[in-house]
Amino acid sequence: MNVVFISIDSLRRDFLKVYGQPIEIDVQTPNFDRFAERALIFDTHYAGSLPCMPARREFFSGIQEFLWRPWGPMEPFDTPLARAARGAGAVTQLVTDHYHYFQHGSHGYYEDYNGFEFIRGHESDAWQTVPRDPNPSLLRQLRADDTEGVADYMSRAAYARNVASFCIDDETDFFPAKVFSRAANWLQDNQAHPKWFLAVDSFDVHEPFHCPEPYASMYTDEDPRDPDLVVWPVYGRTDEGKSRLTPRQIAFVRSQFAAKITMVDRWFGEVLNALDRLDLWQSTMVAVTTDHGHYLGEHGWMGKPNAPFYNVLAHNPLLIWHPDNPRPGGRTAALTSAVDIYATALDALDAPVPAQVHSRSLMPLLRGEREHHRDWALYGYWGSSINVTDGRHTYFQPCQADAPANAHSTMMIMMDPWDWFRPAEPHLTAEAGRFLPYTDTPVWRYSSPSQSRHDAPMLFDVRDDASQTHDIATEQAGTAADMRDLLVAALRQLGAPEEQYRRLSLDGA
Repeated sequence: MNVVFISIDSLRRDFLKVYGQPIEIDVQTPNFDRFAERALIFDTHYAGSLPCMPARREFFSGIQEFLWRPWGPMEPFDTPLARAARGAGAVTQLVTDHYHYFQHGSHGYYEDYNGFEFIRGHESDAWQTVPRDPNPSLLRQLRADDTEGVADYMSRAAYARNVASFCIDDETDFFPAKVFSRAANWLQDNQAHPKWFLAVDSFDVHEPFHCPEPYASMYTDEDPRDPDLVVWPVYGRTDEGKSRLTPRQIAFVRSQFAAKITMVDRWFGEVLNALDRLDLWQSTMVAVTTDHGHYLGEHGWMGKPNAPFYNVLAHNPLLIWHPDNPRPGGRTAALTSAVDIYATALDALDAPVPAQVHSRSLMPLLRGEREHHRDWALYGYWGSSINVTDGRHTYFQPCQADAPANAHSTMMIMMDPWDWFRPAEPHLTAEAGRFLPYTDTPVWRYSSPSQSRHDAPMLFDVRDDASQTHDIATEQAGTAADMRDLLVAALRQLGAPEEQYRRLSLDGA
């Protein structure tokens, strides 16, 4: 069996028709709809480790990392998906514009592929150094002058330089056209291999929400080039500080996010066309998902800030085609987690799943052999609050502000856990030892303060309150206690570090 794995960064399920699209914009996604007609649709799929690269360590190593470390590289004791696929006889390829793979502190994610293609220039990719003075109108839309410090300004100016040569009326200059068309070309060129694994990681629909025509005008009556309108909003509260936005600006941001989805959908269709043209469906599993969502004004937040982990960020789309699926276009309510992608891909490739991973293959669900998969799913950022869901309720457990959280790694001794992109002073108080329950490899361990996202536990019944607007933790104290117990049971099952219980004020270490 061949495998195509497609990650579309920041894709929100509520903007997709296949998930009911309970928003104010009628977002056109004909190719997602077309794929959904043959796929199994997962209705209760959740993120795990957030944000971007922690999610990719789950996808590509099967380790739910946020209990043990922040954003970082593959570890030497990991078994990367690409390496395991090659061991099973597959030719492997990565096609991506996700530049975080190639930054300081993120190595090890692409090296095991037979080939990889990196499309340059998205977001803050350190690519172009000219023009020295990029388009001032675009800089205003990027909010380059509203950020904190020179580094933030330079990262936004980098995008303006990177796209300076792009024609705003030619979508082929933009990133989805390049990523998905080159993935389709790879399928054409490599169809004769007896087995292959293709990973397609599209950084869109991630910000900046800078779109060419016809998409930029598709869901708004505004002039998309009006410098008073925002395409790269600052993370934070929409009603205060540098992240403040007017209702008009928020509406425009939402329109451009929708526009990006339609643009990605158009080029995602090129991969579907290639699978059609080459008659590959009966020999190929295709999985489409995301790492996380993106706040667009919900609960008063924008981006991925220091906010609670509402479902806007964590309840994610997942659609999988497998030729053995007896329910094309069907749905499953089984609770699943991002980390399960790893074992599922290896299972499809007839590759062994390492015993130490946290991933559970979805293949029995895909084959219609069962309807239950998980009792719980955990999700969160390292060193922060933590969430657990049983599929019906979501429970939010706060952490003690500034309580120590330990980072564990063989290689991150000079990384700041809260500034992932730059080297830091070495952690001179770090200790080495066999601290991880899923490997005997010694690692460094050092501590940093936690960052709390809310002050008290919260509980939501997401069947009756999908938008999570009514916290029932007090009025349903028994259910809250049960969910807290489920959280403790999940931490025990994973062998979570003892300090997690202390900083989360939980019994059960």
